[in-house]
Amino acid sequence: MIHSIPARSRQKSLRHRMSRTNFLKGEVHVTQEQAQILRPETLIEEFKKNGVTHIITIPDSETNYLYELMVNEPSLDIIPVSREGESMSTALGLNIAGKVPVCLIQNTGMLESGDSIRGMALNAGFPLVMVVGYRGWTRHGVTPDTAATYTEPFLHAFGINYYLVEQDEDGDRISAAFAEARETRRPVVVLVGDEYHGFNR
Repeated sequence: MIHSIPARSRQKSLRHRMSRTNFLKGEVHVTQEQAQILRPETLIEEFKKNGVTHIITIPDSETNYLYELMVNEPSLDIIPVSREGESMSTALGLNIAGKVPVCLIQNTGMLESGDSIRGMALNAGFPLVMVVGYRGWTRHGVTPDTAATYTEPFLHAFGINYYLVEQDEDGDRISAAFAEARETRRPVVVLVGDEYHGFNR
């Protein structure tokens, strides 16, 4: 089931293009479009708040700025994998070693990782937060990209709860996902509905 998502949040159109920042009287004025995006710094702050030690991911051009921030964050170690399915077993090993891993993948990779999610994340019974880029999510009711069409049904089929995060003000949902994962000892997904806009440069 999906948590804490007011109807207005799901109906709100989130612009995918950042407007030019206004500089007036020496002050930086943030435009409405900029205020609506999810900044990568927000994820880093939530990771630190929840004691994350390792990020398991496949580096790509869509998240290069987020990747740079994670690399430069002393509290985080980055573990690159070649396929998303490898991230689940890697996360399990880190959990056994007393670490707090996060799997940072896209929904297409999550769909491909179904058996690894079943065998490692669900059957092993350990707390895991998966931050998943919601590719194709339009929030307008028309979803031409089947990656988005099958994302939530996939999570429902596996019985995995998830939190939709689209902008900075949704950041507390990330902490809620960590709290639920710890309490239930199950995987919980954070769906990044902005599809990582602002995460690349």
